[in-house]
Amino acid sequence: MRGNNFAYIDGNNLYKGVKNCGWSIDFARFRKWLADKFHVERAYYFIGMISKEKDLYVALQKAGFTLIFKEVVYDGLGKPKGNCDADLVLQSVIDAFENNCENQILVSSDGDYSGLAKFLHSKNKLRGILSPSNSDRCSILLKRLNVPIIFLNDVRKKVRLKEKAPVKDETLKGSFS
Repeated sequence: MRGNNFAYIDGNNLYKGVKNCGWSIDFARFRKWLADKFHVERAYYFIGMISKEKDLYVALQKAGFTLIFKEVVYDGLGKPKGNCDADLVLQSVIDAFENNCENQILVSSDGDYSGLAKFLHSKNKLRGILSPSNSDRCSILLKRLNVPIIFLNDVRKKVRLKEKAPVKDETLKGSFS
């Protein structure tokens, strides 16, 4: 299905999901895959704003993501919390009601999005869900919806960050003198 499709990415869920599967995502490759596979013209990336992560934000923007920042609060242990769920849902519903896009892709394994996914599916706006987690860690609330779910672990060869080869020692063996 070609067209003007948008992706809505829960950045923390994406990061933690692939990390728990033992790999890292290459954002430029992921963005290109979204465009090629799903014809995603705009990919919203919802993420907490932490000043020390500015290089990540620059890399995401350079890869073609539209960043939507959430103010971060810290728990009693100093752990940052930037819950973007409501912002993601709001942007998705605005785009659906204003017909800003033909179809939507949700990128999350979080069952909190099941209501949104159900709504979008009922309006024929949900192209599918991309789960950063394995099948066993993806919420049963999403799996019960009977909508297409792609587990990113199954396509990791296309979107993973390739490890750099170790630098080889270029010194010559032996001597010419």
